[in-house]
Amino acid sequence: MRVTEESRLVEFPVQSSAADLALEELEFVYAFIYARVGNRADAEDLTQQVALKAIPRLRAEAGAASIRAYLFATARSALNQFWARKLGMPEEELPVEVPSSAGGPAGGDGSSHSSVERVTRVLAELPPNYRRVLELRFLRGYSLKEVAAETGSTVGAVKVMQLRALRAAAKVGFDV
Repeated sequence: MRVTEESRLVEFPVQSSAADLALEELEFVYAFIYARVGNRADAEDLTQQVALKAIPRLRAEAGAASIRAYLFATARSALNQFWARKLGMPEEELPVEVPSSAGGPAGGDGSSHSSVERVTRVLAELPPNYRRVLELRFLRGYSLKEVAAETGSTVGAVKVMQLRALRAAAKVGFDV
């Protein structure tokens, strides 16, 4: 790989562990954004904006949960700016929940019960190994290393299974 002058200019002033955690979470930030904008190009651009804005500001001692929360807060801010530009209105005038590309409200109607039911139905449709990985990663907040230890797999295998599980869940989610 050739290092260019431009690539040397972008350095993240955080410990590699915090940056590594953030980079792992960007896959989920991308999925979150994609569900709300509905196209790959905009989702990729917004995810890149989130990474460039959030990663340099991470505290070196930040834990996985706080990194995830900060990334998603930054993503919501980027989405608000995106929709304000797209709809041609100030951010203050946007509805509290901008509709997602899938048709429903992007964050719920205040009913967390229906969200829990939907997640339960989607997980029930998945193969057991996919369900286990998603439950550990997102419902229990395990890191990739912790999931690998729990399932007796490697971190790489967990990453692949997680990606496949998310894709399967997305397909099931549209059918539910």
